[in-house]
Amino acid sequence: MESEIIRFIKEKRRCSSKEIFDGLTLSISYATLKRILTRLNSKNYITTKGKGKGTKYLISPTYELIQSVDMQKYYEKEIDERVINESFKPQVITEVLSKHNVFNEAELTTLFELQKIYDINTKQLTSNEYKNELERLAIDLSWKSSQIEGNTYSLLETERLLIEKETASGKTKEEAIMLLNHKDTIDFLIDNPNYLQSISVSKIEDIHSMLTKGLSVERNIRKKRVGISGTNYRPLDNEFQILEALKNTCDLINKKESVFEKALLALVLISYIQPFMDGNKRTARIVSNAILMNANYCPLSFRTVDAIDYKKAMLLFYEQNNISNFKEIFIHQFEFAVNTYF
Repeated sequence: MESEIIRFIKEKRRCSSKEIFDGLTLSISYATLKRILTRLNSKNYITTKGKGKGTKYLISPTYELIQSVDMQKYYEKEIDERVINESFKPQVITEVLSKHNVFNEAELTTLFELQKIYDINTKQLTSNEYKNELERLAIDLSWKSSQIEGNTYSLLETERLLIEKETASGKTKEEAIMLLNHKDTIDFLIDNPNYLQSISVSKIEDIHSMLTKGLSVERNIRKKRVGISGTNYRPLDNEFQILEALKNTCDLINKKESVFEKALLALVLISYIQPFMDGNKRTARIVSNAILMNANYCPLSFRTVDAIDYKKAMLLFYEQNNISNFKEIFIHQFEFAVNTYF
């Protein structure tokens, strides 16, 4: 029903509720149609112009960004069969995201209610108990963030490494370094909670340097082309354009009022820009958490995220500039963190 209404509005570009009702052979009343239009408006799928009987309905500029996508159906097509945005689109940052929000009212209400639970729970913890919970979350985040990047340490092996400094047999030195770097970076942010009160390119570079210390990963903004496995999307390959895109992202995040939006945009856009030769998604997850912790919000461990689902949601944003599935991951992981650690 909703899809038919949206399709009709897309075709007409601008139409009244009466035009929609007369133009579609829907087995619903006019009052029901009005309720559906109100619901679509609250989801930011459509927007309105005018008032009263002169009200016209239009597709929202954020519709392509936030519309629900059936992931299973989307990935039934192989890489070369999918019709995608093959190159970076700066207007997503400068025109769409700068003027519109990605969370609707219902989603923000859910997140704020969870944050209230976090606030109540943490106030009942002693400083030592709170520190222990953060330590547990930091271990889980170090493990999962590394696992998403192909690290083969188990959660128990990660815990042993980070607490007892005992490496696992049969694992590479680089895997251990990756995990230790995660923990060191998270500890730095816990000790310096205001570090990302204002996000900047230099601070993103600093976090990337912490995460890649001792690994054969080039520092600073990349000067070479990178490819991404599983997609035909090609990130920017010009150093100055990459820097401009990253600066625009920082400006965008700093201007946003919602902490949740700031954190989600950091998570997605740093990965989308791919400013470094490697370690982009790791950097994005830590920056996103730093934004949450700076505002005394619950950080995310991503512990229950399936690595393949995470990558598919990210590829969907690369290829279609659609954030819907990644937004679901963010909300579910925030809920998991509030209910599991605090």
